[in-house]
Amino acid sequence: MAELIDSGKKRDFGTGAHRDAAEGKGRCDLLPLYEAALVLDNDPVLLAMEKFYQKRNICCLLDVISVAVKTMPHFGGSGATFLLEASHQYEDGAKKYGENNWKNGIPLDVYIDSGVRHYLKAIRGDADEPHHRAFAWNMLGALWTLRHSGVNEKKLDNRANH
Repeated sequence: MAELIDSGKKRDFGTGAHRDAAEGKGRCDLLPLYEAALVLDNDPVLLAMEKFYQKRNICCLLDVISVAVKTMPHFGGSGATFLLEASHQYEDGAKKYGENNWKNGIPLDVYIDSGVRHYLKAIRGDADEPHHRAFAWNMLGALWTLRHSGVNEKKLDNRANH
């Protein structure tokens, strides 16, 4: 099992799902993603993520995944590698939180916040945990949630609620 960082505190979403606490990790869901993409020389993943925030649809989230597969060296341009890497994260998460804990209901903005943070850590080269796998897991969780939960569009993006 890869070492999943654990703060010792857990978030409970009132749905039966739980994750490690986010406090002190930054709020990547509040970053202006278009401007962040500009800072990173028009980063294509962040540009695709910004488009998802604007359009709030599955096709745009699939574009985020597609661009990540093509541009992140960890996945070597292979969707199969993306999925296999994510499967390791699912395995590690099942050991830590229980199988399919995530299906109990984690808000979409939590997946996006964590996904962006892990993406930035992966491209920065942080080696404290497998950030590319955590990014893949979060994007798949967001996609599943978008397809299955009937989430109110205003709840897709925390910025839309402020």
